[in-house]
Amino acid sequence: MSHFEVPEEALSESFIASSGPGGQNVNKVATACQLRCDVFKLGLAPPVYQRLKSLAGSRMTSGGEIVITARSFRTQEANREDARERLAELIAKAHIRPEKRIKTKPSRAAKAKRVDSKKQRGSVKAARGKVRVD
Repeated sequence: MSHFEVPEEALSESFIASSGPGGQNVNKVATACQLRCDVFKLGLAPPVYQRLKSLAGSRMTSGGEIVITARSFRTQEANREDARERLAELIAKAHIRPEKRIKTKPSRAAKAKRVDSKKQRGSVKAARGKVRVD
């Protein structure tokens, strides 16, 4: 997958207090990185924008911003790198065009084989009649 270079003017980041375990450190230090990317400043083609919108899902706001929160690491720098990496991967994934599915039909031999197996199965089931005691 190719790596997409996100322009700096499209990004804004803030650091927030992280949740979860971490002892006293988590209460004192704002290490979680909240990265916001203005999608309209990226200049994406309409189909790429549509794919990005569906891939981002709830991470995209109604104002056209993608919000990524990274809180996996204990340092701001590591969380900043993680958030930028995830954003770049998301945008790079949106640039990949899905392959068109080519419709195919089963061959005549395949249809005949299917019908034969159904008939054989039907005859097996028909042979399972009720046992009469005379």
